[in-house]
Amino acid sequence: MYLRKTLLQGSALALSLLAANVMAAVSTEEAAKLGTSLTPLGGEKAGNADGSIPAWTGGLAKDAAPVDAKGFLGDPFASEKPLFVITAQNVEQYKDKLSEGELAMFKRYPDTYKMPVYVTHRTTAVSDVAAQAAKTSALKTSLASDGYSVDNFASHAYPFPLPTKGVEVIWNHMARYRGESTLRVNVQTAVQANGSFTPVVIDETVAYPAALPELGARADNLLLMVKQSVTAPARLAGTVVLAHDFINPGKDPRKAWVYNAGQRRVRAAPQIAYDGPGTAADGLRTADNTDMFNGSPDRYDWKLVGKKELYIPYNNYRLASPSLKYDQIIKPGHINPDFTRYELHRVWEVEATLKSGERNIYAKRRFFIDEDSWQIAVSELYDGRGQLWRVGQNMLMQQYQVQVPWTAMESLNDLIAGRYLTSMMANEQNRPSQFGVKVALADFTPAALRNAGVR
Repeated sequence: MYLRKTLLQGSALALSLLAANVMAAVSTEEAAKLGTSLTPLGGEKAGNADGSIPAWTGGLAKDAAPVDAKGFLGDPFASEKPLFVITAQNVEQYKDKLSEGELAMFKRYPDTYKMPVYVTHRTTAVSDVAAQAAKTSALKTSLASDGYSVDNFASHAYPFPLPTKGVEVIWNHMARYRGESTLRVNVQTAVQANGSFTPVVIDETVAYPAALPELGARADNLLLMVKQSVTAPARLAGTVVLAHDFINPGKDPRKAWVYNAGQRRVRAAPQIAYDGPGTAADGLRTADNTDMFNGSPDRYDWKLVGKKELYIPYNNYRLASPSLKYDQIIKPGHINPDFTRYELHRVWEVEATLKSGERNIYAKRRFFIDEDSWQIAVSELYDGRGQLWRVGQNMLMQQYQVQVPWTAMESLNDLIAGRYLTSMMANEQNRPSQFGVKVALADFTPAALRNAGVR
């Protein structure tokens, strides 16, 4: 009897220790590197060997540059000039620090495409709350048994700051801190081969668990809630999309609804996921192209290729300036490179290959994720024949006044058709994106869609 009791106690202890090991993604010793030898979010604090990537010293201060009365950010680096400009004529000299997709843009548009490269500034900074969330995640968060969902993610930000798998890096992008709630201004344009476009204005209200205390225990499985309201042009105005995303899509797949102003009906919209058509995108992007990649990662096998140094879009304050008009930015083939800024940064390279038996128009995807902010900077999307089809670029910048890594705009170029899509622009709007907006759970229910869609 005593032996049986001892065995049972020993088994219970072993199971307890096993559970603890499963729960803890890394050891306390590894987690202690966050904020010491590593940045608070897991980037390498040190610079590179030749100094072309400097050490991280805290990122941009909240008052890095003046912010105008409408909330548009000033450019802390407005006086800087390019170190050099990469063109189709000299691209071979720099190809070791360019991705396949970036090289393809030079090949597709040899006469007009270029990359102005500036001195590197490591501007990412987050609040103490977000930094602590990353450390909490490192100690507690793990992948679920299905291999792609997330368990024990109470911090709701940066689930894997010390990643060992490709899917963990992608989760860091999808679950990065973007404020507790935001009103994102998203002007989207589907640009034809001749450069013509019609701006589509989409107001996007996004709420994260911290902004919705009335959720209670239900917040534990929530990633975010987003509501998109199309306000222009008139032929599209009144369309409203609502989506709820979860950290365990294996158990709780995305829930989505759409309100069509013409039909005056709210309908469940399972097509707003994976490779379903993107809202008002003229076939140029899929639902999971938004924010470079979003949604459940379950249809792909994810490979962590490693880290490398790459020229990526960074500190693109000029591109976000209200002094620019959309027709100054948007040109045939690609956005106007005179307003872009590229810097050398370390990135995580992740490759996603479509699983056997699964369906997506992209058979392979490759992502390059900034080590400091966990934002995807460049994406490469391949069709079923293995041909590079689309190249995405996220024109990164830091929202220094609220300590949130952000973007000036995104572009997604169709190399075959010669068309492209831009999104997240706000240059001609009355205000840029806002942070800390007041939200309520009732705003993110199917019943709320009809009111949001009234013209």
